[in-house]
Amino acid sequence: MNTLNKNRIDILLSKSVAEGRPVLSPFITIGYPDKQKSIDMGIAILKHGGDMLELGVPFSDPLADGPTIQKTSFKAIQNGINLSKCIDAASAIRNANSNAPLILMGYLNPFLHYGFERFASNASEAGIDGLIIPDVPAEEAQPYLEICDSKNINFIPLLAPTSTDSRIEQSCKNARGFIYCVSVTGITGARTNMSNNLQLLVSKIRKFTELPILVGFGISTKKHFQDVTQFADGAIIASAMLDAVNSEPTKDPVITVSKFIKGIK
Repeated sequence: MNTLNKNRIDILLSKSVAEGRPVLSPFITIGYPDKQKSIDMGIAILKHGGDMLELGVPFSDPLADGPTIQKTSFKAIQNGINLSKCIDAASAIRNANSNAPLILMGYLNPFLHYGFERFASNASEAGIDGLIIPDVPAEEAQPYLEICDSKNINFIPLLAPTSTDSRIEQSCKNARGFIYCVSVTGITGARTNMSNNLQLLVSKIRKFTELPILVGFGISTKKHFQDVTQFADGAIIASAMLDAVNSEPTKDPVITVSKFIKGIK
């Protein structure tokens, strides 16, 4: 269980920030291309340069996600993946890697359907360290935050270029672990150009929190990673890596993601 120890996210980020070393947090959808392959991919990502891992809970109507994540989510649902199986998959990855932080990311409905307190308890036992729920605004986060706090799970907010100062302040007040900074407005996906406003947004967020800031939504190359980590503490990479898996359907996805991660770091 997590509850007797300091959260793995806090341990990793305090060390990496002190060393001036940017963190890479890849994202995979649990159940894509199938449950076992996603587990194997997660283990390989952490072995080959991923510092922590985001595990996507598939959802039938992923509003903030672009075509790549939607496609992987739909496939995972076809494969019979639900939140219970996501927790099982996280537990399997944890059994293979005792130190790397694991973060679940998903929309609120599956967690409510499962029972949020039950989820937090089971997630903590499985070795999950953080939770990101994109469709919970800061002003509605308190009950979920308190339950997560009781199980030593970091409740991590999303902030975007459109976030007002008051929304940023409220989100930072509620934040645990790090701030997930959305680099471009709109849906996720690999972008060729990073938002010019990104550095300004990160600077604005830093006025309200001392927590590390990781940038996501659109990171697709080594140059993107190097550029954003000039001013952010790390980056999240998802669509570009999953696009690489999609583009080579006959190739073992474990080999594909391993090669991709080595190319980013």
